[in-house]
Amino acid sequence: MKATALSSASTIRSRSRRLFERTGTTILYLVTSAVSLAFFLPLLWMLTTAIKPTEQLFKIPPVWIPDPPNYNIFYDTWVEASFTRYFVNSVKVTGLSVIGRLISCTLAAYAFSRPRWPGRDLVFLATLTTMMLPFHVLMIPQFLIYMKVGWINTHLPLWVPPFFGNAFFIFLLRQYFQTLPRELDEAAEIDGCSPLGILVRILLPLSRPALATVAIFTFMQKWNGFLGPLIWLNSQKKYTLALALGLFKDQFETNWNGVMSMSFLVTLPCLILFFIAQKYFIRGIATTGLKG
Repeated sequence: MKATALSSASTIRSRSRRLFERTGTTILYLVTSAVSLAFFLPLLWMLTTAIKPTEQLFKIPPVWIPDPPNYNIFYDTWVEASFTRYFVNSVKVTGLSVIGRLISCTLAAYAFSRPRWPGRDLVFLATLTTMMLPFHVLMIPQFLIYMKVGWINTHLPLWVPPFFGNAFFIFLLRQYFQTLPRELDEAAEIDGCSPLGILVRILLPLSRPALATVAIFTFMQKWNGFLGPLIWLNSQKKYTLALALGLFKDQFETNWNGVMSMSFLVTLPCLILFFIAQKYFIRGIATTGLKG
């Protein structure tokens, strides 16, 4: 009798625990869905504004479902504003910047994390101090340097600097490399592998999450970059997408349909990249290499 009572009590506790867990999970999903909707609303507003008739743009209360919607606005605006040229410019600048930053930061992080050489920590500390200098402090000196070498009104100031590294990403990759067992390097050296071979064959395959994080951040920074192109570029045909969006606004009026439609299309690559690489991105933030 006593055993039966204990079994019943245990069953009740088990069911109560499962019910509590399901209730908590449901509440968590509801809260996260509400927060996600709040972040999604600006994107939805941008899309609906792009396809609204002009008379519905500033109606109060807002019109969320345009009547009638103009879906041709995306193609028409893209062609009329010659956005293909700006798209190619952005792809060029962003692609080269991602490649340059991955190469330079990976090599620097490897040099600061694996081999031991005199003054390594001091040089690394000096590299980290550059993070305290904001871009606004460096604008005028950089402009004078680029003007002397003839880089003004070219894409060179936008994609060449990433080939010289970035303190934050060097620090991120260095910390990731240091979590990888040094026994891997020693085993590779015994097999006759060179330091560069160790980096390419051993460390890089294990560092995909960290490399993906660097690539995503660099892509976002360069694809959405506005201040840099505004300073270095004078010719309209060399504008990037972020800078070209300002062409829809003049002294007297703003083409809101054009601004919103092109802004939506410019945002799409960032969303697509994040959803494709989010597995590596989240892993790179949540973990730090191998776990024993």
